[in-house]
Amino acid sequence: MADDAEPPGSNVQRTPDGRYIIVRGRLWRATNPNLPEEERQRWVNALMDARRAVKAAKASGDDAELKSARAQVQEAKVALGERGPVWWDDGAPDYNRKMVENTPYASWWATQKSSSNSG
Repeated sequence: MADDAEPPGSNVQRTPDGRYIIVRGRLWRATNPNLPEEERQRWVNALMDARRAVKAAKASGDDAELKSARAQVQEAKVALGERGPVWWDDGAPDYNRKMVENTPYASWWATQKSSSNSG
């Protein structure tokens, strides 16, 4: 969903440390930047295929296919670093899915919002 692997060069706002993208004021764990590009792209392709399979399974009403497709989404998200263990190694906690204003990024976020409103 919102925590998708964003395409290189996309205009997604990230936290200063690059660990999260911000969507409607909520933090979503970003893709591990240490993944080699070929591997990252392979998992992004697998994620998109799995999402299409979820859609098809929902449309057909096939519960077994839906469960399988959702497991494929999960596998790809974990491989990309967007779910599962965090990809950073400094011991910092994971704020995935938290509102920015309720995290240590709050003061930085307030400056971002005020600077975008002043233009």
